[in-house]
Amino acid sequence: MDVFSHGLWGGVVLGRKKRKNYILAFVFSVLPDIFAEGIMFGMIFLGVNNMPDLEHGHPNISDFPTYAQNFYNATHSLVIFIMVFAVVWLFRKKPYWLLLAWSLHIIIDIPTHSLKLFPTPFLWPVSDLKIDGIPWDNSMILIPDIILLIVFYSFWIYKSW
Repeated sequence: MDVFSHGLWGGVVLGRKKRKNYILAFVFSVLPDIFAEGIMFGMIFLGVNNMPDLEHGHPNISDFPTYAQNFYNATHSLVIFIMVFAVVWLFRKKPYWLLLAWSLHIIIDIPTHSLKLFPTPFLWPVSDLKIDGIPWDNSMILIPDIILLIVFYSFWIYKSW
């Protein structure tokens, strides 16, 4: 899924109660991609890393620097998410439900990423299992995503009036 859609899904699913919740859910939904790819592109911009070869189609994640691969594995793992969620719960003495936007990101990515480009390592580091899904930029995914976002946001706006 594209980063912006992740934020919109997180916001509408988990952040409907108040504006602050919406913003936090939006942010938690986009953070996995910001950490994984945003840091790498920032390093490319600063001249620390070179841009992966894009002339032959989508790059493979193995073409990205090791730190970007590690961030991607960690931020797209339900195992890591559960551990972080549990630690936050322990410290707060209650669950922090807005963090579920992060898990929503992972769950959406599993069927919307192919093995060719950023397959979702949702069981990392326990297992290397990845699902060969339909890429999110395929019209079979992209068009329903847009339609469903419009429906969900329209319903939310209608109910809030």
